[in-house]
Amino acid sequence: MTKDLPKNASVATAMEGAKLHAPSAARNTDFLCDLLKKHAPSSGQALEIASGTGQHIVAFAKTLPGVTWQPTEVEEARRASIDAYRAEANLPNLRPARLLDATRPDWHRAGPPVDLIVLVNLLHLISGTATQTLLHEALAALRVGGRFILYGPFKRAGALTSPGDIRFDADLRAADPTIGYKDDLDIVRQLTTAGAASVQRIDMLANNLAFVATKG
Repeated sequence: MTKDLPKNASVATAMEGAKLHAPSAARNTDFLCDLLKKHAPSSGQALEIASGTGQHIVAFAKTLPGVTWQPTEVEEARRASIDAYRAEANLPNLRPARLLDATRPDWHRAGPPVDLIVLVNLLHLISGTATQTLLHEALAALRVGGRFILYGPFKRAGALTSPGDIRFDADLRAADPTIGYKDDLDIVRQLTTAGAASVQRIDMLANNLAFVATKG
């Protein structure tokens, strides 16, 4: 990931101990939990890609107690934050954070297939090539019938649809021309090519989208 992203791209402030706090995670946790209640399996093994501070996955583990959750993160400080939130929550279905670079080819071979993969607010921060690798690897890491749920800001049919999105995408591309908003139609195409039998596109709050891909 690029080092000089705009300040609003991935803001996290230090809290007590190793914990970090991301205001955006606090804002969207409730409706992400609602999304999972509607579309995620109620049991099985789940992997969250790029778990960030750990705020989301604690809430996910509480929302779906029959699912065993594995948080992952590239950055060491964020893995420490995830584990701090995990220790505080003391949930039996939440595992310690582990290192995963989901833009690396063949990462799906590192473990057995899972029932659910969740990805929140990452694709606009990585390149198109990295996005393609991540989507294909995520589908490969699922069991047949498993679900990949991803959320974030996207273009609609090639267009940015709000002034805020236009500004944010421009800021991202100024920091790194290889990143920025991905297109919803291209995401559906790539997920289908990667092995999704169906892809549902869902309008979310703050002009964001969610995609629910079911592996065939």
